[in-house]
Amino acid sequence: MKITINGTQRTLAATTVEEALTEAGFTGTVATALNGTFVPAAARGTTALTEGALLEVLAPMQGG
Repeated sequence: MKITINGTQRTLAATTVEEALTEAGFTGTVATALNGTFVPAAARGTTALTEGALLEVLAPMQGG
């Protein structure tokens, strides 16, 4: 299925947000939004992707 992750179109076999994160290589603590709606970590395994979905993945950064 074709989805957009952080502005880049990708073709993935994933059907859930959790699977997409794994397939795209995201590790560690991240925040996710699907089509503009926040997806909590506990819901990623059951949140289905659809063709053309927009997935945003943000990682925390430290600095001053």
